[in-house]
Amino acid sequence: MKNAFWALFKSMAASLRDLAPIIIVVVFFQLAVFGQPLPNLAELLMGLLFVVLGLTFFIYGLEMGLFPIGESMAHAFARKGSVLWLIIFAFSLGFGTTIAEPALIAVAAEAASVAANGGVIEATLNAKQSYANGLRYTVALSVGFAIVLGVIRILKGWSIQYMIIGGYCLVVLMTVFAPKEIVGIAYDSGGVTTSTITVPLVTALGVGLASSIRGRNPMIDGFGLIAFASLLPMIFVMAYGMVI
Repeated sequence: MKNAFWALFKSMAASLRDLAPIIIVVVFFQLAVFGQPLPNLAELLMGLLFVVLGLTFFIYGLEMGLFPIGESMAHAFARKGSVLWLIIFAFSLGFGTTIAEPALIAVAAEAASVAANGGVIEATLNAKQSYANGLRYTVALSVGFAIVLGVIRILKGWSIQYMIIGGYCLVVLMTVFAPKEIVGIAYDSGGVTTSTITVPLVTALGVGLASSIRGRNPMIDGFGLIAFASLLPMIFVMAYGMVI
């Protein structure tokens, strides 16, 4: 119990250290550049406390729960030796974590509102909901396929450089032909997928899988799944924009 509290305290100190540059920048510009005192100081301090606590518990929870379970499941699939079940799990993991991403939900809802205001879709609740859901499911499907592609790369030992270069060449080519209204959303979709829920589990899966396969180096082969999870959504969303 004592060790757990000490680890939690160290995690809280690390969170405060990570937030320190942001705090310094905000305070400096507010006092030195704008020449104004911080508004609602008590509320700001309370909010900062909540941020530190939230970040601390989040990181501590990742280290305690998500990273170990991701690695243990990767080891279990490697021992089982079933490539089919591993691919099904990889797709389900990518799809499930992405569809639950708060950042993706927010971006999809905002994109639907902007599309309605710009006359791209009808300004009705059903039309906006349909557009947002279509965007979310498209991104989730793309991440599912991205994780499958990354897992196959680890199994086969393919070089990641050529796959990423080829993927971004396709992104550039599709940017020329995709509707301009969807290009920005597609590029942002590549970022919002790699957020709080997806990254820990996917990273743990890759490292655990590479550690379990003879001849694979976790540093070389275990990482890189997140790159695919950022790349494929851009391709899929631009294709989605061309279709609709």
